[in-house]
Amino acid sequence: MRLPLPSAAAAVAAVTAVAAAALALPPGAAAFAAEGAGASSFTISDPRIKESSGLAASRIHPGVYWTHNDSDDGPYVYAVDSATGKTVARVTLTGIGKPRDVEAISLGPDGQLYVGDIGDNRNGTWDHVWIYRFPEPKTLGDVTVKATQFTVRYADGPRNAEALMVHPVTGRVYIASKDENKGGLYEGPAELVAGDGASNVFRRVADVPWVTDGAFSPDGGRLTLRGYFTARTYPWKDGRPQGGGERVDAPWQGQAESVTYTPDGAALMFGAEGEGSRVIAVPVTTPPPSAAAPKPGSPADPNPSPEPTGSFGKGALVLAGGLVLVFAAKRLLRRRPRD
Repeated sequence: MRLPLPSAAAAVAAVTAVAAAALALPPGAAAFAAEGAGASSFTISDPRIKESSGLAASRIHPGVYWTHNDSDDGPYVYAVDSATGKTVARVTLTGIGKPRDVEAISLGPDGQLYVGDIGDNRNGTWDHVWIYRFPEPKTLGDVTVKATQFTVRYADGPRNAEALMVHPVTGRVYIASKDENKGGLYEGPAELVAGDGASNVFRRVADVPWVTDGAFSPDGGRLTLRGYFTARTYPWKDGRPQGGGERVDAPWQGQAESVTYTPDGAALMFGAEGEGSRVIAVPVTTPPPSAAAPKPGSPADPNPSPEPTGSFGKGALVLAGGLVLVFAAKRLLRRRPRD
C-alpha cells in the first residue's frame, strides 16, 4: 500500500530532477542515451507492467524479452515484443506460493526461465526467499504453467537482493545482494533442489557494488552488474568475476532496475520501472583482458585510470547528497512490509 504523503513524493520528484540535471549529457550523447541502438530500443506499452524489475532475452522467440512487475501483481511473467513494445504473452505461474517481492528473471541453458522472488521489504530479515523455474513457452500467448519453487537461504544470514543470474554454460545460479556499503555475489549449489524441507544455501564468493540487476553474456565470459547510476562488466573466469570491471556507458533511467544481453551478445538492454518505461540498447564493446587485475573487494589501484566523463561522471557530488534524500523519501512512499 502506498502512503498518501505528497510532501515525500515532492521530495522524490525534486531530487530526481536535480540528479537528472547533474547528469545532463552533451546534445549528441543525450540523443544516443534516449534512443540507444535505434530500432533495438523499445518502450513497454502494456499498462499492466508498471514496475518492470527484470529482463531476459528469449532464445526461441527473436526480439522478445521476458519481464515481470516488482510486486503486488501476482504470479505473472510477461513476454514483450521489442518490435512493437506490445505484450505477446502473459504466463501465470501455479504450484508456487504467493510471491512477495519479485526482482529478477534469467534464462538458463536448460531453456527454463528462473524468476527471483528475492527482494526483502524488511531490509534483510526474511530467513528465506524463493526462486521459481518453468520452461520458456514454445508458443506465445496467454498460458498457465506449473512452476517449480526453490527455497533459498544465505550462508551468512538474510539480506535484500534484486539481481539473479543463471550462467549460460554451467547453469549455476548466482544472486547479488543490494547494499549501500558492500554487496555480495552469492553462488548457489551446482543443482537446485525442491520439495518439502529442501533448502538451497547460497554462499558469498565476491564483493560487489550496489546492484539492482545483472546478466551474463551469452558465451558466459562476462558478467555485467548495474545499479541506479552506473554499470560495470567483469571478465568471468573459474566461477568468479575478475578485476575491478570495465565501466559501461549505461543510460540514466531514474528507477533503473534491469539489464540483459541480446541473444547475440552485441548489446546490453537496460530497463527501468514505471508505466510506459523504455528499454534502451547499448552496444557492447569487448573489454581488454584483465585477469591480472585485483578481484572485486581487493585494495584499490594506487594509480587508477581516470573515470570516463560520461552520463555518470558529471554531478557525482550532487548525487551523493541527493541519493540519500531519494531513498529516504522512497521508503516513506513504498508499501508497508508484508508478512
